[in-house]
Amino acid sequence: MRAMARSPDATTQTQAAGRRRAPDAKSRVMTAIGRMVDDGKAEWSLITSGDIELRLSTGEVFLLGEFDVTRVA
Repeated sequence: MRAMARSPDATTQTQAAGRRRAPDAKSRVMTAIGRMVDDGKAEWSLITSGDIELRLSTGEVFLLGEFDVTRVA
């Protein structure tokens, strides 16, 4: 069977749809983290790199970057 190539327009539309969903997902995650902070289960602070350091009351530490999350401890 011969595979049909996707048109450039379809690829562009798929990528655009992904970009539209990403900010919504990020805002939901940040809202959930904000609730943890409000509930006293975590603390966060802005560090010099511009990232956010998130410290959970259980001891885990994360750096929240613009596009990624890194566990530090």
